[in-house]
Amino acid sequence: MALPTLVVVSGGPGTGKTTLAHRLAQDLGCPAVVRDEIKQGMVLATPGYRGGGADPLNLPTLGAFFGVLRLLLEAGVTAVAEAAFQDKVWRPNLEPLTALADIRVVRCTVDSEIARERIVQRVEHGHRAAHGDRDLLEAIAAGRHSLDSYVPLRMDLPTLIVDTSDGYRPALADIAAFARRAAPAQELSEG
Repeated sequence: MALPTLVVVSGGPGTGKTTLAHRLAQDLGCPAVVRDEIKQGMVLATPGYRGGGADPLNLPTLGAFFGVLRLLLEAGVTAVAEAAFQDKVWRPNLEPLTALADIRVVRCTVDSEIARERIVQRVEHGHRAAHGDRDLLEAIAAGRHSLDSYVPLRMDLPTLIVDTSDGYRPALADIAAFARRAAPAQELSEG
């Protein structure tokens, strides 16, 4: 049996990762596993949750996210995974999955002012409480964070850069074609 594909949709805050991940998964006909949606589900099950600082849900979210991905890939399910996927935090968790899937990276980019505007819009939605967007905007305003500080994955994986400023460049059909492209003959070991 051929390996399933894991399409990693990555990028900094406000770059349109979640929207693209859902659209791409719908186009491919596979599940989307979104890190912040898993965390939001944990927030809903945590009365009195207060994010920020050393958020007590960050590590359990990371474990659940990669646990779901591992379960799907071991079952031979192609999936779209969405998270920031900054190199330092995410590479150690993603590398083991290279034995289970043909991994492709889609990195979303956008001008930092557009990203900031998107984050401002997100603050208005209560279903995004797990994001800490208000704290992020305060850190940006105080000069403690820059939207240009995102450090992409540094893995030898096929990568497509997508500008999400106004729609998608390249177009969604081209992104889906990149995700569908067959990898060199890799086989899932049975045993």
